[in-house]
Amino acid sequence: MATMPRYPSLFQINTRVWLQRLSREAGKPITLADIDDTTIDGFAERGFDWIWLLSVWPIGAAGRAVSRGNPQWRAEFAAILPDLTEDDICGSGFAITAYTASEALGGERALAQFREELAKREIKLMLDFVPNHTAPDHRWVRTHPEYYIEGSEEALADAPQNYLRVVTDRGPKILAHGRDPNFPGWPDTLQLNYGSPELQRARIDELNAIAGKCDGVRCDMAMLLLPEIFQRSWGITPEPFWPKATAAVHERYPAFTFMAEVYWDLEWTLQQQGFDYCYDKRLYDRLREGHVRPIRDHLLAGLDYQDKLARFLENHDEPRAASEFPWSQHQAAAIITFLSPGLRFFHQGQFEGARVRVPTHLCRGPAEPVNPEAAAFYARLLQVLKTGAFRDGAWSQIQPHPAWSGNWTSDGFVAYAWAGEDGSRHLVVVNYAGNQGQCRLQLLFPELRGKQVRLTDVIGTEVYDRDGSELVDRGLYIDHSPWHFNVFALRAI
Repeated sequence: MATMPRYPSLFQINTRVWLQRLSREAGKPITLADIDDTTIDGFAERGFDWIWLLSVWPIGAAGRAVSRGNPQWRAEFAAILPDLTEDDICGSGFAITAYTASEALGGERALAQFREELAKREIKLMLDFVPNHTAPDHRWVRTHPEYYIEGSEEALADAPQNYLRVVTDRGPKILAHGRDPNFPGWPDTLQLNYGSPELQRARIDELNAIAGKCDGVRCDMAMLLLPEIFQRSWGITPEPFWPKATAAVHERYPAFTFMAEVYWDLEWTLQQQGFDYCYDKRLYDRLREGHVRPIRDHLLAGLDYQDKLARFLENHDEPRAASEFPWSQHQAAAIITFLSPGLRFFHQGQFEGARVRVPTHLCRGPAEPVNPEAAAFYARLLQVLKTGAFRDGAWSQIQPHPAWSGNWTSDGFVAYAWAGEDGSRHLVVVNYAGNQGQCRLQLLFPELRGKQVRLTDVIGTEVYDRDGSELVDRGLYIDHSPWHFNVFALRAI
């Protein structure tokens, strides 16, 4: 397989929903083994380096029963699918009973075949690892109840939402639901006890087994295993897990990739413990809030940190970007997000302008019309992201300067320079504000002095000729309407 670019692109697919739709369209069951060449070629043509298949592992009867029996969840499901049936509720993809591919999706052989087809196009496969908890009917509940956090009659009486009575080979037990320290337990899960060295060894064995089936894992709520977080949740301070686990997997699979779902400003911590990528929720939140200076400040971090951030506008946990951002702001936010350094993380349905987030408990989603404006915009953006400068080039942020004394609107801009190894030069500039704005941008390309420079917008239609010395010394003058952006290719003429 070819070398992964410095700044790859990842596409997340809700596997069960995807295969259900394909089966409905085909009039017969479709598994991962039946995905045709045209579909996989399409992943390559759009420039994806990674496909993340969400929810390929089996979900047991216990998890499904919780999903189907929770009135609050059912109300949410019915709002999404007015013709909801029991079969549509297949259980959360994070209440896992085993790390073997679900037979409903084709099983282990179909998963291996799908991975092989991706590899032929130099695309890697990412799957889920849910470290914090298992389903209530995972085999360990019977055979190794000591792997779990045990409760008491008193704890169950005080917080019944956080504990469950179970039957084990060692008699009846009260075990804790998985949770983070800020919320009640997830009722379709049971909490693993990372204070147990035996449990840690068993989880590393599982990770090594998963690593034989894919090229990387996205680790759900990875920060919950950090000793200080686990102590806050459970009063137990375990030995650090992630440094041992990532090292053990890399010993057998040196190129294996770990991506962390992580919050609470713990991204750097997990990067130091072996993670190749961590969610960049901070950038996403700041884009939603619309305050530009915090966005620019966030992007001042060193590339040793930023290169390992996974940058997104939506995923299965967040609202759909099309429903969260007005369209003009949506496009501006996408330009900032996906033309920054890091892993470019896209979500199935995002390109079509889907507005409904499908909960991971469902295996069917609503039929939504394609938004042609969104489809056209993302097609152009993906084409730009395939160019060498944005995949392997050198990135630097450009600080906007007032166009004249007292020009406060300059503070609404975000701008980057990209330099490709082939000598190509690009400028990205966004007025991330709801008002007209002006600024000057001093370009970081001193070789342009003394030349005439043509600026061609590779996403839009604008073309300008400018004096290179002025671009470098005084700065390019920008006057943008609200949320307007340019992605300029620069060429001496």
